[in-house]
Amino acid sequence: MAKSFRDIALVLTISFLSCHYLSVTSLASSDGFIQCLLQKIPGELVLTPSSGSFTDVLVSTIRNPMFFNNATARPLCIVMPADASHVQAAVLCGRAEGVRLRARSGGHDYEGLSYRSARRGDGGGEVFAVVDLGARLRAVSVSDGDDATAWVESGASLGELYYTVAKSNPGLAFPAGVCPTIGVGGHLSGGGISMMSRKYGLAADNIVDAKLVNANGELVDRAAMGEDLFWAIRGGGGESFGIVVSWKVRLVQVPPTVTVFVIGRNVDQGAADVVTRWQDVAPSLPPELTIRVIVRGQRATLQSLYLGSCADLVPTMSRMFPELGMTSADCREMSWLQSVALIQFWNPNTPVEALLNRRTSLSTFTKAKSDYVRRAIPSDVWKNILPWFTMNGSGQMLLEPMGGFVGGVPAAATPYPHRGGVLYNIQYIAYWSGDGTAAAAAAANRWINDLYAFMEPYVSSDPREAYVNFRDLDIGENAVAANDVSTFESGKVWGEKYFAGNFERLAAVKAAVDPTDYFRNEQSIPPLLVQSK
Repeated sequence: MAKSFRDIALVLTISFLSCHYLSVTSLASSDGFIQCLLQKIPGELVLTPSSGSFTDVLVSTIRNPMFFNNATARPLCIVMPADASHVQAAVLCGRAEGVRLRARSGGHDYEGLSYRSARRGDGGGEVFAVVDLGARLRAVSVSDGDDATAWVESGASLGELYYTVAKSNPGLAFPAGVCPTIGVGGHLSGGGISMMSRKYGLAADNIVDAKLVNANGELVDRAAMGEDLFWAIRGGGGESFGIVVSWKVRLVQVPPTVTVFVIGRNVDQGAADVVTRWQDVAPSLPPELTIRVIVRGQRATLQSLYLGSCADLVPTMSRMFPELGMTSADCREMSWLQSVALIQFWNPNTPVEALLNRRTSLSTFTKAKSDYVRRAIPSDVWKNILPWFTMNGSGQMLLEPMGGFVGGVPAAATPYPHRGGVLYNIQYIAYWSGDGTAAAAAAANRWINDLYAFMEPYVSSDPREAYVNFRDLDIGENAVAANDVSTFESGKVWGEKYFAGNFERLAAVKAAVDPTDYFRNEQSIPPLLVQSK
């Protein structure tokens, strides 16, 4: 298998690299890059640090204030493309002037790599510009019918996508994440777990076409980019291969009425036993029913979406999960769009229009990590896990069930490999106040790191799996070789945790489409280059 992946890698010599691709190894020409942009893009769409709105735009989709301080490497400029040609111009100018690009759609990258460079150097970090897709490229166009689809631009938020689809046809939806301010571009390219994944698969499983600007500045669709690249961007992180400007997605059917319930159990109400039982039940429930668990403080909260009525849900729960004690009094029936708002905002009075609000607060610092569980964790271990949430700096743990459709897809069908045999995903989140002290930050980071270490015997291993959409630089970063290309060996350290056996194929695709590693960040796919003899 490994040999076949190497066979599809582009075989390159050093002379070929220097002759056929523009290099970014020389000192970047800041002035030249800006002038090049202004010849191709309207001036109001290019913001430099001297522009009055530069800071406001930069901050607009930063979700973690940890990456907005004096030590953070800032972009050379922000490009706000209004159409695909502006993205092409940014790539061509960047290649010509030695300036790399980082594309941002919603700013939810947990390590901020879509708008900052973590690499430090004599110049304060790598020279780069931000292509802010969320500023102007946010259109959603729905095609109704038997095979309903939508074209959605990468800068649209999930909330904008959901709202537009449901208002076009209340019987249609799209299976993607809970948080409405997440940008479509990053979410879809990393996989996209949702409350409907067990019924309809990941967001990436429902992509049928895409338009991408490649490293040569060409705008290509599925037919033009080829199936290898189309495979790679559906779960392998699109930012490694180019800038995806829009996606064509398959919409799914939802009933007029769906049911939501939220049930909490404290430790003294048997929270550990309920979570233990949930591990066995949740992945085997009918695919129309998803129950996730949020552990915080001394309480486990079970939050559910059922694609059907309360009258049908209650007997299913009584038969399959009687330990929870769910009754019709726990049900809330509503439209699918209303359920999205309720699950996110926890308030039944929140209007669905709140899903259109893209702004978030910079009041809370966060750090996240992830795991996958393939064997149920025993009850006595859960009784040892729950006290972690009384400790200084404690955050929360979110458990999302797999199984159903998402578990039935072969691991190699998309880059996202966490399929058959996975019971659930864990997201650990530590947080502290934006006006908190260094001691608060230290306590929160110590808590999440120590809990992650404690969990090691109970989660997947060889590799210890992680979810790329919960980006974590702690598991490894790329090293850049003397030829200014990220090394495959350094990428394997973190890449096999995100992508398992699919990592090598991703690196082969990268070598074929971007061998000089123009599109890169600290955890981008490195090219698997094979030198000719």
